[in-house]
Amino acid sequence: MATHTSKFWKPGSEPPGSTLSEERVSSEGQGSSVVYNPYRNLSLEQQRLKLPVFQHRTNILYLVESYQTVIVVGETGSGKSTQIPQYLLEAGWAAEGYMIAVTQPRRVAAVTVATRVSEERGRMLGQEVGYTIRFDDVSDPEATRVKFMTDGMLVREMMQDPLLSKYSVVMLDEVHERTIHTDIILGLLKKIQKKRKDLRLIVASATMDAEEFKDFFNTNETGDSRNDTAAVLSVEGRMFPVDVHYSLDPVPNYVKATVETAIKIHHNEKPGDILAFLTGMEEVEQVVSLLIEEARKIPRDSQKMMVLPMHGSLPASEQMKVFQRTPNNVRKIVVATNIAEASITISGIVYVIDSGFVKLPAFNPKTGIESLVIVPVSQASAEQRAGRAGRVRSGKAYRLYTEEAFHTLAPSTVPEIQRAGMASVVLQLKALGIDNVVRFNFLSPPPAQNMVRGVELLYALGALDDNGRLTNPLGYRMAEFPLHPLYAKMLLISGEMDCSEEAVIIAAMMQIQNVFITPPKQKIQATNAKRRFSALEGDHLTMLNVYLAFVQHNKRPKWCHENFLNYKGLCRASDIKDQMTRLLKKFKIPLVSCEGDAEKLRRCLTAGFFANAAKLHYSGEYRTVRDDHPLSVHPTSVLYTETRPQWVIFNEIVQTNKDYMRDLTAIQPEWLYELAPHYYQYGTDRELAAKRARLGDR
Repeated sequence: MATHTSKFWKPGSEPPGSTLSEERVSSEGQGSSVVYNPYRNLSLEQQRLKLPVFQHRTNILYLVESYQTVIVVGETGSGKSTQIPQYLLEAGWAAEGYMIAVTQPRRVAAVTVATRVSEERGRMLGQEVGYTIRFDDVSDPEATRVKFMTDGMLVREMMQDPLLSKYSVVMLDEVHERTIHTDIILGLLKKIQKKRKDLRLIVASATMDAEEFKDFFNTNETGDSRNDTAAVLSVEGRMFPVDVHYSLDPVPNYVKATVETAIKIHHNEKPGDILAFLTGMEEVEQVVSLLIEEARKIPRDSQKMMVLPMHGSLPASEQMKVFQRTPNNVRKIVVATNIAEASITISGIVYVIDSGFVKLPAFNPKTGIESLVIVPVSQASAEQRAGRAGRVRSGKAYRLYTEEAFHTLAPSTVPEIQRAGMASVVLQLKALGIDNVVRFNFLSPPPAQNMVRGVELLYALGALDDNGRLTNPLGYRMAEFPLHPLYAKMLLISGEMDCSEEAVIIAAMMQIQNVFITPPKQKIQATNAKRRFSALEGDHLTMLNVYLAFVQHNKRPKWCHENFLNYKGLCRASDIKDQMTRLLKKFKIPLVSCEGDAEKLRRCLTAGFFANAAKLHYSGEYRTVRDDHPLSVHPTSVLYTETRPQWVIFNEIVQTNKDYMRDLTAIQPEWLYELAPHYYQYGTDRELAAKRARLGDR
């Protein structure tokens, strides 16, 4: 990617004038949002031939034939994600009943790339080319030859078929993101290749240490390179120059600066869509709301703004809107999390606004708390973000931080497996028959403390026995659930506690974010509407009230609008509920209702989330029961009141200036000893005495 990095500007001021010699605008005039794309008038087949990766087609097929593992470093825009699977298909790798698997770290990327490939093949999506993501399968067991999926879904396929016997080639795309599932797959595929010499693996990414991956997969110990089992291929990208502009001074509020910069670009720059990167759903919705207000002020005869959010909690239909073509005289502004950083290409993007921050999960083994933390992006991520501006023509990237700050950023993001809780990882590895998880061959081994804490939690949940093996049936069933082990335990025990119908609704509602909508000019009305659903017992039961009322009013959008509820999110929760209900039926869990008995439901929640228990301290803050870590109630919780319960369980921690608990429910302390004796009776005599004191058992 060609970049120019000597430009500076002050956010909120007019963007600097363009110095790009290649910048061109379509002949449809200044009033049009259509940008010049030299390839747009070509047929799909002609576009395929123009991609840089096409020049390497023969090389790729030769390497796949000759080596077990091929590492492809393909720059952004090279066409590796869409073309390599088709080259393999055309070369016969999907013959004789075999399939080609292609993984993506994100759901939206799996769907969009599969859609594009099926279009290029001239076939209906779900036939020759299909996809599988969590809670959605668009593929045919008989007809599908190329299957796109999230890396988590491939791990689940390995549970059913440990040797992946129906696949001839597995392609791992965008490996640089290094999600937990990607690292698990890398280690598992290395084991599978020892048993299946015919299985081919392609590891592809735009930014990664190719030699590190080659050394990991290369089983040649003779010292003779002719016996190597892994090879590296580099593919140049198709990128236009991108002007990178840094802020002159540090930005005090990057959310406000994002809005100001987007407005200035809209009023002062030539046609071309804008992509802004923020950290999470709340910030995205806030910026979208502010930009829509600005859009309403634009005169009728001026270029309009179409503002669209893009984050993982959006329903698939809403996510797809950002890929639709923009009408004439309209500039599309996409406000996204790092979901839009790689894999997906939103056509027409010419301007990128980079806040310089990202929200990542971080696990503290000392406290046992996994929280979402806002941290600066890495240099590799910043380059990926800037690269989004150079896909269709010369573009500009506005970084809301100084050039000096950029050079202090980490070169790459720490792999998720080294900063996340390990309970889910251990559970999946155990389900795959790997008993000694400590000696599992990770590309980047996780900290030992994280692993110990994960094993300990699974033991307390009843998923592991005294010998560290999966329990039958509970442990195996928990591994099959596409949810965190805490949710899986809650759902699997809900039948015994006579509240499975309510538990499955709560689990589904917890998979979506921001059920309640608070428009800036209607905060009082939105707060009053939320009170109508609030339950004294906490947020989980409040979510149950919302869903039951939603169903009672026939899932009408108008009712949701009147009550300031996220209609699309509730529809997605309904779909997830149906999926999980089918899983419960598969495991023969009785579907019964607690008939409004809140205590039964709260006990069931405690049985799953006992590890996330906290007690009100005399200082006015909460402390975790097991580790005495200070926590605060999130302002959005219904328990954020003056009269707070003594004991609570929570879903997650969000870290800003404090550690905030989100999604709380009030509980009784005796339930913890009753439902989780292993967890609160673990440790030295002194530690046990301290825990009992915190539980009130003096």
